[in-house]
Parts: sequence; structure tokens; C-alpha cells
Amino acid sequence: MRHGCSDCAAPRTRADHGALRHEEEPMQDVDGRVAVITGGSSGIGRGIALAFARAGMRVVVTGRRPEHLAETVESFAAEGLEVHPMQVDVTDLSAMRAAADEVQARFGRVDVLVNNAGIGLTGPVASALPTDWDWVIDVNIRGVGNGIQAFLPKILENGDGGHIVNTSSMAGLMPIVAGLYSMTKAAVIGLSEALHIELKPAGVGVSVYCPGPVHSNIATAVAARPEQYGESGYTAPDPSFAEFARAQPYMTAEEAGERVLAGLRRGDLFILTHPEFRAGVIERHATIEAAFPDEPIDEARKAAIPFLLSSPVYAEENRLQPPVLTRTV
Repeated sequence: MRHGCSDCAAPRTRADHGALRHEEEPMQDVDGRVAVITGGSSGIGRGIALAFARAGMRVVVTGRRPEHLAETVESFAAEGLEVHPMQVDVTDLSAMRAAADEVQARFGRVDVLVNNAGIGLTGPVASALPTDWDWVIDVNIRGVGNGIQAFLPKILENGDGGHIVNTSSMAGLMPIVAGLYSMTKAAVIGLSEALHIELKPAGVGVSVYCPGPVHSNIATAVAARPEQYGESGYTAPDPSFAEFARAQPYMTAEEAGERVLAGLRRGDLFILTHPEFRAGVIERHATIEAAFPDEPIDEARKAAIPFLLSSPVYAEENRLQPPVLTRTV
């Protein structure tokens, strides 16, 4: 088992990593890389952190709840791994920037950012109070934006590439049962695709992670609602729901984390984990395609907006083959 030392390992230099990476080259060699995972103290985030640490990365996890951070340190220590915990609220941009400065001072660099922190606020849109809109947007959208604003400059300073993973959800691709949550996760998908295109020339990869059901505490965590967001229009999940969820044949957080690591190494734009959703996504996309007007293309208009119509990242010749993953956890 790889021992990921947070304090004694010397930061890698450009010479260690080689010359500036070509934009097409994914980060296959992750040994010694410094990764920051927001919401990494429990659930999927902890699973991602474990996968990274087992691969030899130096891992920083952030979270709001001290008890979850302590549990994460303990679980890592049981495997002979180290992790650096930080109590940070992703909705606080100043705190996130201070965290980025601390990570760079401690490790000398930042290579990977996983914007994983999120809340699973679900229910009918009509039942939501203004404070529900505020909370879910602040965490699930602004939290991602704060992560990018705080840590992307550190990644770019390296000059030899890096990677950002933004955690969305299959609910962002299939907005069926959770309107506000799906709204935020769809926003993360759109942001990630745009950022993938924008940062490709700099050698910084960007992936959007859209998992299906995973054993985590995202649904029940809404009970720890910060006071500033007041009352909710939704009823908190019954404690029996957690027991019900644990009994379901969902993916483990550790397997979900391994799939993120595999997607990072491949340089995937989309990291998808649950093939059970494929047929539904195909139907949804076919519905979108069928909604285009059945009329001739206005060639003059088309010639005026080529930059809006597509990107080479979507071209068939640039698509990766579907991942073939072996369950290791």
C-alpha cells in the first residue's frame, strides 16, 4: 500500500514532471501530485480521496463538519495513508482562497482540484422557499465557482498542466425528480464543458463527474442546514431513509472514487459511472434533436456563427472509447 505523506514529501518541480504537457496528454502519472477535494470528508468525496491516496497522490480534503474530518483522518491512518484535513465552507470565497494559499505553502503546488462539495436538496420546485433556492445555488453552483477561483490560479502557476473534476450528477443529465438539485447539477455540466474547451490549450484537463446512486450521506446531510438559510419548504428525510438507502444495491463510495481516478487518467470530459442510465439519456437527447425545426439551414446565418455551433472536443474522431472498468473495491 502506498504511503502518501503530506508533510515530508518534497513538492515536485517542473523538472520532475518534465516539460510543459501537450494539451492532448492526460495526467496518467499521478504519483506525488497534490489533490484538493472539497466535500472530501465523507461519502463520495472520501471515496475519491482514498482512491487518490492509494495511487500515491498527496491529498487535501475540505469539509464543514469536524467530526467527518476526524473520521477521514482515522480511516486513512488505518490504511497507512495520510491526508490533510481542512475545515472550510465552500460558500466562503475568502476562506477558499486562504485554503488555496495554505495548500500551496504546505505542498509547493496544486495539481488537481475536485469540486465535490454539494447538497442533495430534493422535492417539488413549487414547495421550495427562497432560502432553499439560495442554499442549493450557493453550495452546488457558487461553491464550484469559488473552488475554481481559488485553486485554478495555483494550478496554472505550475506551468505543467493539471486537472479539475467538477462533481455533477446523473440528475443533471436526467432532470426527472429533483428540480432545484437538477438545475444546479446541469449548470455544473455546462460550466465544465466550457472550461474543458477553455483550458485545453493550457494543458489543464477538466472533467464533469455524473454519478448515479452511490452510498453516501448527501440526502440526509440536508439536516445540517446552516442557520443563515432559515427554514426550508421541504421536510427533512426521515431517519429511516438512511437505513433504507444503505440496503439498496448502490455503488460504494470507494468504487465511485476509483472511477474518478480512472477518468482523470484517461482525460475524460464526462466521467459516467452507471450504464443503467444510458438508454434514458439517449431518449432524452433524441427528444432534444427532434425539437429542432424541420426546415432548411440558413447558410448565411450559419456562416456568421461557426464559433457557436460546435467544438472539436465533440468531434467523433476526438471521442475516447467507453471505459472498461474492473471493480477493485
